[in-house]
Amino acid sequence: MRKLILIKHSKPLVQPEVPSHEWPLSDEGRARCAALAERVKPHAPAVIVASEEPKATETGRIVAEMLGVPFETAPGLHEHDRSNVPHMASRDFISYVALLFQQPDKLVLGQETASEAFRRFSAAIDQVIARHPEGNIAIVTHGTVLALLAERRAKEDGFQLFRRMGLPSMIAFELPGWVLVEKVEHID
Repeated sequence: MRKLILIKHSKPLVQPEVPSHEWPLSDEGRARCAALAERVKPHAPAVIVASEEPKATETGRIVAEMLGVPFETAPGLHEHDRSNVPHMASRDFISYVALLFQQPDKLVLGQETASEAFRRFSAAIDQVIARHPEGNIAIVTHGTVLALLAERRAKEDGFQLFRRMGLPSMIAFELPGWVLVEKVEHID
């Protein structure tokens, strides 16, 4: 059995005037990558692949360097498309994300429904797995799409997983059966 380790990126530098898909890591986020690398290390990833969003790319690159494994980015691994959504209060954002999970085929936030985001992200995950047919794979991505995939492929409670996962966090599965082998909700 091989493993797929899905990693939620480390803590970004929140800049309300900048779209969230452009945020880099904060200094604290970069520092947290050392602890993240230690949690990922026992899974022995052969490669680390990241979303093209800066906070995920930075997280993946730092962890890959610390573990001495190849690093690359791949299209389609980005967060649920909320590029048209302004920065909002946390409680309002959480309410919209709850609706996204409750009404997956309705456009309630951003430019993708939950089902559309899942299909795009799932296809990107499958492409990464096909491109790397041997060894364990770590993928650095984002909370909403990670939770949507875990909900639909591994029968996790997606919204609760989304709420509990910190910056960074990870969830590991054995493939091909999507058997949960480890969940780390907070890495500080």
